[in-house]
Amino acid sequence: MLVAKNKAGELINLLEGLPQKTTFFCPACGEAVRFRHGSVMRPHFAHISLQNCRFYNENESAEHLSLKAELYAGLSRTERVAVEQVLPQLGQIADLLVNEKLALEVQCSRLSENHLRERTQAYQNNGFQVLWLLGKKLWLTRRLSNLQKQLLYFSQNMGFHLWELDLDRHCLRLKYLIYEDIFGKVYYQTKTCPFAANIMDFLRLPYRRQTLLSYQVKQHQQVGLAVQKQLMAGNLHWLRQQELAYSQGRNLIVQSDADFFPQVRPPEVKGGFCQIQADLESFYAAFFHYYQHQENKTVQTLYPPAFYDKMRSNHIISRKEKNTDRPAES
Repeated sequence: MLVAKNKAGELINLLEGLPQKTTFFCPACGEAVRFRHGSVMRPHFAHISLQNCRFYNENESAEHLSLKAELYAGLSRTERVAVEQVLPQLGQIADLLVNEKLALEVQCSRLSENHLRERTQAYQNNGFQVLWLLGKKLWLTRRLSNLQKQLLYFSQNMGFHLWELDLDRHCLRLKYLIYEDIFGKVYYQTKTCPFAANIMDFLRLPYRRQTLLSYQVKQHQQVGLAVQKQLMAGNLHWLRQQELAYSQGRNLIVQSDADFFPQVRPPEVKGGFCQIQADLESFYAAFFHYYQHQENKTVQTLYPPAFYDKMRSNHIISRKEKNTDRPAES
């Protein structure tokens, strides 16, 4: 922990200077804490006993402490920031609270999806916005884990996206326009913001008006053969898909590559996305509607949700105009 109270009840923030030697107390539970200043971990406080504290777990890594410090230093230049803000009404502590309403949670280790959902809903139910910023162990690579899906955010201009923190490169990273193909491989674009830049401005980026970007992905060839290998390996997803196909009089193994188009699709998750409150049904409908009319099925161009919505709206307007121009039957 980076903050504690002294005997006079004053809050001591180690990010603003090292304190004189005295007795310190946890600002959440009031129990005694020690000031530690070693060669491995940055200066911090630690409980003498955690028995009576329900706020801290004291398992913070050096990465976690340092990332909170970097973010505090960067954000403090432009915003009102509190580090390790105790929120009694939620029964938890925000790693950083920006402008009294935005909670930034630095997550460097795995946590259960249930715990993530509980903490997120507690913020939302009490009028806070929360952004989970991911440390190295949780960075997005070739596939989206179930936990990463619950850490996804969504905007019309940048689609599904998540936030990463890179201590070695001293930057905040945005991975956006996240899609995954039918075999689970993930595709995305990346933007970065140095900790020394305007971090708050970067955090607003997904919701700002901007030029809509796109990128292309080549479609897999011999998909039926690849599906056959998955079925032989007992892949539960493809076994269910094949069962569904059989019920419709189809066989996935003998379908052409074009039958699987588009192969790259928006992420989906049972039970809904933890961080996303918007209804995504119209986006999914507009997405698949757009590709129904593409003739070239060897490559797929991926766009933000705003593009698909616009294309679908234009198609609906065009159909209405055609119907209006049609002469009335006599």
